[in-house]
Amino acid sequence: MDLQAIFDNFRRTVTEHYFDMNGRVGRSQFWYFVLAYIAGAIVAAILQAVVFLPLAALYNLAMLLPSAGMGARRLQDTGRDGKIVWAFIIVAFISQLFAAITLLGAMSTGFLFLGPALALSWLISLALLVVSVVLIYFWCQPGDPLPNAYGPPPPVFDPSQRVTTPL
Repeated sequence: MDLQAIFDNFRRTVTEHYFDMNGRVGRSQFWYFVLAYIAGAIVAAILQAVVFLPLAALYNLAMLLPSAGMGARRLQDTGRDGKIVWAFIIVAFISQLFAAITLLGAMSTGFLFLGPALALSWLISLALLVVSVVLIYFWCQPGDPLPNAYGPPPPVFDPSQRVTTPL
């Protein structure tokens, strides 16, 4: 396995396909992108602990659209509509927004506000978990071997060889 090929796949996805939801991407290319994304998140979290800046949050925010585009193209490879990714983005946004509102409410009114908010927060987290599990299940499915409504089959990604042509 060539780590440079995996990094090149990640770099090309971020720079050339920042929020590209058109076409298809194969299972191996998608999961190697996820591997590089997680490695970058770990590095950002370590640097955040060293310099006391919100680097992990900035990294995750910057990678939101490339990850959504890659996830949508992976769904399209399995024959599903790539817009399903928006379900995860919307539920995750609601979860974060509700957490911020709960924190502000608890700080301003005391902990009386916290009880009902925790119950609703539990339901939102459960919805986020369900959407996440469904998406992971879809992403693990094999792609259509023939052309589908979203385009021809993607080229096979081999991390042992560097790819110099665009995706």
